[in-house]
Amino acid sequence: MLKFLSSFIFILPLIGIAQKNINDHRLGWALYIGTHKITDKVKFMTEYQWRRAEGFKQWQQSLLRLGLEYEINPKGSVMGGYAWIKTFPYGSQPVLHEFDEHRFFEQLNLNDKVGRFEIQHRYRLEQRLLDQYAKNATNDIVQVDPVYRNRIRYRAMIMVPLTRKEMGDNTLFLNVNNELFVGFGKGIAKNPIDQNRFITALGWRFNAQTNIQVGYLNQFVIKPNAMDMERNHALWISMGYNLDFTKMFDKK
Repeated sequence: MLKFLSSFIFILPLIGIAQKNINDHRLGWALYIGTHKITDKVKFMTEYQWRRAEGFKQWQQSLLRLGLEYEINPKGSVMGGYAWIKTFPYGSQPVLHEFDEHRFFEQLNLNDKVGRFEIQHRYRLEQRLLDQYAKNATNDIVQVDPVYRNRIRYRAMIMVPLTRKEMGDNTLFLNVNNELFVGFGKGIAKNPIDQNRFITALGWRFNAQTNIQVGYLNQFVIKPNAMDMERNHALWISMGYNLDFTKMFDKK
C-alpha cells in the first residue's frame, strides 16, 4: 500500500511546474480493451481508444494497440506489442498537421492484493517513430523526416469492490490510477516529463469477461519547449471484454 501511495507523492512536484502558458480543454475518451486467453500462460491483448476534443465533437487522437502477454506467475506478467496512433490538430495549441506514430512497447505488470484492495504496478517502455511536419521558406506545411523517441511510463492503479468484500460477478467497484510519462535518450527537448494522467472511475463487473467503467480523466501535457502545457479534463468511458480461446481446442 505504501508503495502505491508513493507514486502519487512522486508526481506532486508537477503541480508546482512554472506554468507560463497552460490551456484547458474538455475531452471525451472512449476505449475498449480485451485480454484474450490463448493458453494457460499466454494472452493476446487488443485495445482501441477513441479520443475526442471539444467533448466528442472533433478528433484528438485515434489509438490502436496489440500485444502478447506471458504470465510469469499469478502476481506478474510481461507483454510486448505494437501501437498505431494518429494525432490531430485540436485545442489552443494545435500541431501543424495531423500525423502518425508507430510505437513498439514492452511492459511489466506486478499485481498484489491488500485486504479488499487490488493493486497493480505497470512499467512500460516505448520506442516511438513519429511523422513530422514543418513550414518551409514559403510558409507551406510540408512533411519532413520522422523522429525517433524513447519513453518510459509508470502507472499505479488500485481497484476496490464497493458492493462486495471480494471482486466478483455483478460487483460495483472503484478504480483510481495515476500514470507518469518520461522521455529519455537522444532528441529529448527541454523537459523530459511528457505528461501525467490521473483517472478515477466507477465500474461494474458483470463477470470475469466483461466490465464497464465511467469516470474522470485529468491529462496534464507538457510540450517539448517546456513552456506550453495542456490541462485536459475528460469524460472517460472504458469497456473490457475478454475471450477465452482455449475453449475452442477443448476435446469433447
